[in-house]
Formats: sequence, C-alpha cells, structure tokens
Amino acid sequence: YLWIFGNNIEDVLGKFRFILFYFVCGTIAALGHIATDMNSQIPMVGASGAISGILGAYLILFPFARIKTFIFLGFFWTIARIPAIVLLLFWIGLQIWNSASTGAGGTAWFAHIGGFIAGVLLILPFKHIRLASEHGNQ
Repeated sequence: YLWIFGNNIEDVLGKFRFILFYFVCGTIAALGHIATDMNSQIPMVGASGAISGILGAYLILFPFARIKTFIFLGFFWTIARIPAIVLLLFWIGLQIWNSASTGAGGTAWFAHIGGFIAGVLLILPFKHIRLASEHGNQ
C-alpha cells in the first residue's frame, strides 16, 4: 500500500513533512492499539498503522483517483479501476469488521483503525495545498 499511495501523499507534503506525517500516524496507531488492550503481553511490530495513516490521507486528498485492483467474484477474478473512495472505505470497513469479529491476537486491527483516523484528521490542514496547486494558486 505504501508503494501505491505514498508517493502521492509525499508529493503534497514534501519529503520532510511526509516522514513526519508517517511517524506521527504510526505513533497514534500504536497508542490506539495499546488503548484497546492495555494488558496485552503480545508485542506489536510493524508499519501497518503508519501505512494506514497514508491510506486515510489518500482518501481525503484523492477520493476519486482510480486505483487498479483485483476483484474476486467467487471462482473468477478480474482487474478493474475503481475509485479510491470505494476501495479505501471497503478496506477500513474490513478492518473494523475484523476488529469486532476476531477474539484472538495476531493482527493489530485497532492500530490500522487508529492510523487511518489519524491520517484523515492530520491531512486536513494540507488539503488546501493540493487544491491550490491544482488551480495554480500556490
């Protein structure tokens, strides 16, 4: 996901702000995971919360960009270009569903959810930068 969505967010934020944004989303994601299970003895390792923040930012900045993806239809699959808003809302819905339906550990679902929400909220001040650059007002 970072490879697909990250470069567009970096283009809007610039290199330094992108790195800062990435780490802040990751930190908030980790705190979200910890807050949901403070007694867990299972270590949390990975970048999925930070990458989820990138997905949340992409939803805000590029909701109608078309993303090439696999679509499975039973035994058949196809490749289609679907709007980012459809793909990312499906993805976050799946994270919420999985967080509610799986009792066992192994995946930090609330880190994904927390990172996504952080990305949505933290990118809002930068939305005007993208809109201004599209209209040549930067």
